[in-house]
Amino acid sequence: MSVRDLADYPWDAVVPYRERAARHPQGLVDLSVGSPVDPTPALIRQALSEATDAHSYPQTVGTPALREAIVDWYARRRGVTDLTVANVLPTIGSKELVALLPTLLGLGEGDIVVHPRIAYPTYEVGARVVGATPLPADDPAEWPDGAKLIWINTPGNPDGRTWTVDELAAAVRRAREIGAVLASDECYAELGWDGLWAQERIPSILDPRVTDGSRANLLSVYSLSKQSNLAGYRAAFVAGYARIVGELLTARKHLGLMPPEPVQHAMAVALGDDEHVTAQKELYRERRDTLRPALEAAGFRIDGSEAGLYLWATEGQDAWASISRLADLGILAGPGPFYGPFSSEHVRLALTAPTERIVEGARRLRGQAL
Repeated sequence: MSVRDLADYPWDAVVPYRERAARHPQGLVDLSVGSPVDPTPALIRQALSEATDAHSYPQTVGTPALREAIVDWYARRRGVTDLTVANVLPTIGSKELVALLPTLLGLGEGDIVVHPRIAYPTYEVGARVVGATPLPADDPAEWPDGAKLIWINTPGNPDGRTWTVDELAAAVRRAREIGAVLASDECYAELGWDGLWAQERIPSILDPRVTDGSRANLLSVYSLSKQSNLAGYRAAFVAGYARIVGELLTARKHLGLMPPEPVQHAMAVALGDDEHVTAQKELYRERRDTLRPALEAAGFRIDGSEAGLYLWATEGQDAWASISRLADLGILAGPGPFYGPFSSEHVRLALTAPTERIVEGARRLRGQAL
C-alpha cells in the first residue's frame, strides 16, 4: 500500500451536515474538529517575533534551549525527573510523527501495529502506508506476540480514556514480553476533569512508577496545540528511549523533518510558562460545565470523557442519526464511526468553540430536552 491507496478523507462526509447546520437562523455551532479558537498567548507570540531572523537551517535535534525546556517540562509537569537531552526530540506537530513512526522504525509488510479500539485514525493510516497490519486492541493481554509497535492514547481521543499508573505498568510489562515499541500519545495530559483526574496528575508512560527503572522501547508523544493554542505552529515532541530517539533523529535529518527555528524558540518559552496553561484549562472547564448538562438534558449519555478535549456522547442510536438531529439544531459534531467500527452509536463534541457559541449550543439543546 502507498499514500495513493488511502481512502477519501473522512471529514468530507460531514460537509452536507455542516451546510445544513449553517442554515440555522442563529448560526452554526461547530463542535466537530478540535481546533483551538482562543488566542495564542502573548508571551509565545512575542517569542516567535523575537526569533524571525532565521537565516540558517534549523537544527533537527532542536536548539539546546528547547531540548532543556522539554526535559524540564517532563520533570515539572509529568513527574519524569530522569530525562536528559538525549531522550527528547522536537517534531512538526504530533500527527506527522504518529503517521510516520512505522516508517521511521522500518516496519513493513507482515508487521503488526496495535492501536486503540476507539481511536484517532492516523495510527491505522501510519501502519497501512508501510503495508503493516493494524490491529485494534486495548487489553494488553490481547496484544499478540510478534507485534512491532503498540500505540496507546491517554487521555484518549475521542473517548477520554485515561490509563492509571498500574494500567500503564501492565502495558509496559506486556510490550516487553513481546519485544514491541510502546508509544504513548499523551497530547491531552493537561486536561483532566473527573474521578481520579480531578485532583491527580495524569501519568506518562515515562513515569518512574511505570517504567520499573528502564525506558527501553518506550516513547511519549506530546503536542502544544491544545495546552498553548499552538496548533498553527505545529509544535510537538517525542521523548523516551535514547537509542530509538537517536534513530528517529538520524532518519529525520535525512528527510528534512525539522521544526522552524522561530517555532522552536516559541516552544521553549511556552514550555517554561505554566500560567497560560492553567488559564486555558479553566476556559475549557467552563465550556465543558456548560455543554455536558445540556447534552444530558437533551437525551445524550456521556461515556468516558474523564479527561481530554471532547465529550463522547450517545443517544443509543446510529451516530449519523444523532449527527442529523444535531445539525437540525445548527450544531455540528464528529461522527463516532470516524474513530473505528466500535463506536457506531457515538458522536464527539469538541470544547474548542468560543464560549458564546457553546452557550448558544447548550441553549438549543435544552430547548430540545426530553
